[in-house]
Amino acid sequence: MRKSHFHWTTTEVEIPPEVVNWLEKNNISSFLGELLAKRNITTEEQLAGFFNPSLEELHDPFLLFDMEKAIERLRGGIASGEKIVIYGDYDADGITSVTVLKEAIELVGGEVTVYLPNRFTDGYGPNLDVYKHLIEEGAELIVTVDNGVTGHDAVDYANAMGVDVIITDHHELPDSLPEAYAVIHPRHPKGKYPFGELAGVGVAFKVASALLEEVPEELLDLVAIGTIADLVSLTGENRVLVKLGIEYMGQTHRLGIQALCQVAGIDISSVSSQTIGFGIGPRLNAIGRLGDATPGVQLLSTFDQKEAEDIAQDIQKKNEQRQKIVADIKKEAMAMVKDSEPKNIYILAKEGWHEGVLGIVASHIVQATNRPAIILSIDSSTGIAKGSGRSIEAINLFELLQNVEEHLEKFGGHHMAAGLSLQTTHLEQVRQLLNERIFNMAIDFSIGSPLPVEDSLSINNISESLIEDLQLLEPFGTDNPSPYFLFKDVGIKETRKIGADKKHLKLVLESSGQTLDTIGFGFGDEADEFETAEELSVVGTIGLNVWNGIKKPQLLLKDFQVLGNQLFDYREQLHRLEELSQLEDVLYVLFNERNRRVFSNLSEDKIFSFEELTNGKMALTSTYRSLVLLDCPNTVAQARTVVQEYQAERLYLLLYSSEKCYLNGLPSREQFAKLFKLIQQEKELDVRHKTSLIANHLNIEESLIIFMIQVFFDLEFVTIEDGVLRKKEVMHSMSLNESKIYQLREQKVLTEKLLLYGSMTDVEKHLF
Repeated sequence: MRKSHFHWTTTEVEIPPEVVNWLEKNNISSFLGELLAKRNITTEEQLAGFFNPSLEELHDPFLLFDMEKAIERLRGGIASGEKIVIYGDYDADGITSVTVLKEAIELVGGEVTVYLPNRFTDGYGPNLDVYKHLIEEGAELIVTVDNGVTGHDAVDYANAMGVDVIITDHHELPDSLPEAYAVIHPRHPKGKYPFGELAGVGVAFKVASALLEEVPEELLDLVAIGTIADLVSLTGENRVLVKLGIEYMGQTHRLGIQALCQVAGIDISSVSSQTIGFGIGPRLNAIGRLGDATPGVQLLSTFDQKEAEDIAQDIQKKNEQRQKIVADIKKEAMAMVKDSEPKNIYILAKEGWHEGVLGIVASHIVQATNRPAIILSIDSSTGIAKGSGRSIEAINLFELLQNVEEHLEKFGGHHMAAGLSLQTTHLEQVRQLLNERIFNMAIDFSIGSPLPVEDSLSINNISESLIEDLQLLEPFGTDNPSPYFLFKDVGIKETRKIGADKKHLKLVLESSGQTLDTIGFGFGDEADEFETAEELSVVGTIGLNVWNGIKKPQLLLKDFQVLGNQLFDYREQLHRLEELSQLEDVLYVLFNERNRRVFSNLSEDKIFSFEELTNGKMALTSTYRSLVLLDCPNTVAQARTVVQEYQAERLYLLLYSSEKCYLNGLPSREQFAKLFKLIQQEKELDVRHKTSLIANHLNIEESLIIFMIQVFFDLEFVTIEDGVLRKKEVMHSMSLNESKIYQLREQKVLTEKLLLYGSMTDVEKHLF
């Protein structure tokens, strides 16, 4: 049995008749009715806006509090030739926000420079030292984008120096706002803007629209990128901006986007929210994660083809570097998780971890453990640990950190993500306090994070027309997720690892004679789960795979579960011991004590010999989830006894054999005769140190020589004292098969023939 990683949830909704009628009138499949109702799209007006968004639906930018005041100040600064500085952020939303406002100001003749703070030297948001430098360099008006509402000190300094600051931001509002010339925020406490979920680039676009006195459609491609990358709600006004922005991107003349799509392997004519979210956004984010994000603005603004291509190539290299750094830290962090007792929250810290990628690593830990994770990099020179945390739906990370605020240098964030720093001397106390706090919440981590599943489908339901109907729901993202569907009781026709590092899976699912191609990104390590599955259910999103002009339905795997017991074929694959050592709730069974040394890396307290399990030293139990047969038993009956008594969900057959009885077979009578003749001739043989010499002399495998000596000793044909073998003067006439050792090897030959070299179907028949 393999449990699903997520907790699959379904919601039943009633589809209003007007939804059905509207879909029929507009020749859209009624299949979408329930999906729309779950997204609270239930009126004709909402349906029309959802499927046919237009610029007319955008709200008047002057509805934003302080917009009129800000535009008047901007126009005045432009008219008088003031030096205007746009102060941005180092992520994709910040980069696109800066570019949008920069181009808008330039269009009306303004002199503008940009400053994107460095994550490592400046930190997030207005930095007092940077403001001092900008003002010394002649800044006369500072406009923030995607930041600013927490910049009290920097804004106060600017005011004291006679420099106005216009803040445009969308992040969580503090209790008090800076005394800026204007603060433009969609959720301003004194404002009444109809839509509060704009990204930073959305707010910048509103400023640009007000400044230009029209909607600048040529900037919509930037708005789509920043909005998707910042994971804000893709409903309401954001849906309009992103959907129209994606349409515009397909025909964009922006050389930087074209070059970035090319290095990312994205067909710009068929760009989607997914290709932006997983291809373009991460590459723009990578620049700021590793250093200066300013090249991102240069890329998106340039009219020089060569410059665009060069910057795009540099960004691609940065992204590859970022991926490697993430992979290395993730490996180290996961090793820490596996080496520790299960926690309610994992707080992992190490000197030298790259601060710019810790949020990504934290997300990986959350996905692997279904628990919140905080990943910190330690600066040994200051004694400060600084990093990022990610959470699960059941735990508000920002509120959780408020409980240990007195132990932190600073922190900030929201429900699912946070940044923080603290003295390393407080690390253990914070770790203990947060684990205790979550323990008291009595959260059941075993059921996994919720994964909403829209419906259960069969493979023969899938068609190109159905998928094209689903694509009408694009763009997908926060609050408008790509729909997940459940496929129950499917079979596996093909399993193949793909990718340079074999980390991904290509599957072919089968049901009632119908097949469905499936891709499982990151599922490469779980290939065995599919190959052993008899009762398999999968959850994923469906789309069209286009190759050489041929369209074919394809499932993108998100999760799966296997019901019933599973039998894993690890026979004599000692290289998988490390993998087996990571199993939880496991019993390792050893049939031959002399093989114990081979498994020294396994937990000694989890290894039990067959004798211990059957002589009453350990009570028989069925509580183990995993059972591993480490070495090959003497008889099939021994293996069957253990398997049937313990009834584990997952049975792993390693079945190591040191003697290779089946491959080496039983010695022939001629070989026994050759050895016996040598014993008669030599009178004494050093069998402690010279068995290899004896084997070479007789041209017989050494392991067989040792076995034959054991048989002669068992039949009392010879004596062995201090490693010296001598023939007995008086011997009783006995046949070889009267030796218990000989009989045991005969049994082992038959046992290995079945268990080690038989088909798994035959093995399963004999064990269960």
